[in-house]
Amino acid sequence: MSNTKIWTLWESEKINEDETTLLRKPAAEIPIPFNDEGKRDIKTLVNAFLEMDDALGLAAPQIGISKRIVVFRKRNLDEKTRIKSEQDYDVLINPRITQSRGKMEKTTEGCLSCPEISIEVSRFPEIKVRAYDIHGNKINNRYTGFLARIVQHELDHLDGKLIVDHEGALYYPKEKQNFFENLLSNRDL
Repeated sequence: MSNTKIWTLWESEKINEDETTLLRKPAAEIPIPFNDEGKRDIKTLVNAFLEMDDALGLAAPQIGISKRIVVFRKRNLDEKTRIKSEQDYDVLINPRITQSRGKMEKTTEGCLSCPEISIEVSRFPEIKVRAYDIHGNKINNRYTGFLARIVQHELDHLDGKLIVDHEGALYYPKEKQNFFENLLSNRDL
């Protein structure tokens, strides 16, 4: 596991007020062309992600940077190993979904910022995204299947939306039933 702190809504059955405030705030765009701060924020996020071996994706707000940057695996999605090559991941800066296609599919998702729970979330099976790449070039990418789900999950973070905001079935450890039922009874974290 990386030494980068992941920001969470709760920890040890206590709400993280400051972290929740940042995670719930819509993230700011990175200026194009990238300024020094933007370059530093992109590098910080990518390095944090590359240190991890258990994450499919990471959004900048999850490490306390309220900027519109996400990074995610695009190959070997079922491997629990560190990423070794730039060909294995994508970085999207100031991303926008420009097209969603197909019948929404429901699958259980977890999130590093919502520890110990999983929730059924409905997502589109195919999306098109317009963004800037790590070099500041405009790109248009199409994502399908599980990869489309990962991208939609990460982009939700940029708008302050988390899996607890979805209406699907909720799963949590039985020994923490009281905490999660009280916490999520009205899902207004």
